[in-house]
Amino acid sequence: MDLLEQLQVNAAPGPNYEPDKPGLVLPASPPVRLIAYYLPQFHPVPENDEWWGKGFTEWTNVTKAVPRYVGHYQPRLPGGLGFYDLRLPGTLHEQAELARRHGITGFCMHVYWFAGRRLLETPLEILLRHPDIDLPFCLNWANEPWSRVWDGSDRQMLIEQQHSPEDDIAFARVIEPALVDPRYIRVDGRPLLMLYRPGLLPDAAATVDRWREHFTRNGFGDPYVVMPQAFGDLDPTVYGMDAVAGFPPHPHGWDLPPLNDGLTLLDPAFRGRILSYDALAETAAMQPQPNFTLFPGVCPAWDNEARRAGRGTGFAGSSPRKYGAWLERACRRALRAPHRDERIVFINAWNEWAEGAYLEPDRHCGYAYLRETARTLGRLDQRGELEAGDRPATNIVPFIRAHPAGNPSSPLRGLIRAARRRGASAAEALADALRPS
Repeated sequence: MDLLEQLQVNAAPGPNYEPDKPGLVLPASPPVRLIAYYLPQFHPVPENDEWWGKGFTEWTNVTKAVPRYVGHYQPRLPGGLGFYDLRLPGTLHEQAELARRHGITGFCMHVYWFAGRRLLETPLEILLRHPDIDLPFCLNWANEPWSRVWDGSDRQMLIEQQHSPEDDIAFARVIEPALVDPRYIRVDGRPLLMLYRPGLLPDAAATVDRWREHFTRNGFGDPYVVMPQAFGDLDPTVYGMDAVAGFPPHPHGWDLPPLNDGLTLLDPAFRGRILSYDALAETAAMQPQPNFTLFPGVCPAWDNEARRAGRGTGFAGSSPRKYGAWLERACRRALRAPHRDERIVFINAWNEWAEGAYLEPDRHCGYAYLRETARTLGRLDQRGELEAGDRPATNIVPFIRAHPAGNPSSPLRGLIRAARRRGASAAEALADALRPS
């Protein structure tokens, strides 16, 4: 296959293509809340005009991508929503309706704040001005600098951060209108607020304390503060936060063995890294449960070729079915949370097109990833996960230790591990069977 043939394959409906059609049935009360990360960079702003050329949006990078090897799915071109413009309220209406029909609870919208300067704020402002847009949402302060290399580093800086105690409070005041919106996502009544990179702050724990004091004193409630598991930050309790959210491919995807030796290159100069989507999903799903609150995360695919031409990183082998299997495992894990409001899974992402991480329909797969999301929720409902999820997984180790047989054998330990992996219902059944009479 040559470059032209690969481009023709990528632009046509593929073997996993699904059109938008009726017939999907969602649970009346979804067992988990699915929150998708949301990128607002699909409209021009003066800063991007200056840095990248007039009219720049995320679509500019997306459409420049080309396949670098046989089977490389680039460029990734939009389907049913087209090359949309987030300055238009109708776009958010369409996105909200599409998300709701396929079981997405809401969006975690990235917010860009640089010591009093806001960027890409238009979609959030439109959402707040239009209460008829049925879209639950929460906010993530993407508190890293912007650079020309698209990685949040300080190389080739475009705009930098100037963190300070005063800036913490200024940011808090700016987002107050969002936190009082009835659509804002809450955990036990507390507004969910994400801080993207706490490690970049001089003292992130102090920032969190300032936010708690400010929002509580001014009647907004104690925020439920979350960070993504990324950039070496894994434990939210270090910063006095309430939970951590999955954000794959972070934190475990980058260390997987590359698949480059098996590629048939279309571009002999390609210097990127290709990793396994199967290995990414398995590695993420098999991580042990930490001693803090973790909201599992999944991604439908990931490939940043559009931002790093000829030297990007991609995870090969994604399909709607594989994504659905990963999502189901993540949902089962979320169902073990003892509190219903903490049964949350984060999806990376709704519309990160330049990173190949999106649920929105495209030309090659159509609505397949969205429809698989809905089917996954349906499978959980059919298997009785709603009822099983109402009980936290029991710690069965004390029952084993108390059993008259003494320490369990090696096969029994394997059975215990298997029950834990299967989730709450299996663990409860095993605990009941082994509980001393």
